[in-house]
Amino acid sequence: MFHLAHLSLYWLVHALQPLFVPICFVSAWTIVLLLCWNIWAALRDGVSSAQTMHQIPCSKCRFFTDNYHLKCPVHPYKALSTEAIDCVDYEENSGYLIAPHQD
Repeated sequence: MFHLAHLSLYWLVHALQPLFVPICFVSAWTIVLLLCWNIWAALRDGVSSAQTMHQIPCSKCRFFTDNYHLKCPVHPYKALSTEAIDCVDYEENSGYLIAPHQD
């Protein structure tokens, strides 16, 4: 019985041996192409995300505090997020600070 199973397995391996090289070749190149495709997709999504983040105007706004506790007193939940891209209260920071009122 063992001898018959051994002969059957031996015959099966020798019958399929010409197919092993093409199957391994195609499988290896498929893995390489999928890896390259995933790297390309990650780079494309990263660039797209970076372009979106560069449209956020908060750091140039007059109301931006540069304090991580309260980034913006006008819209604290929208500050530095994609919701702030078209902020209606955005005012360009003129580059000078307003001096406090002196009596």
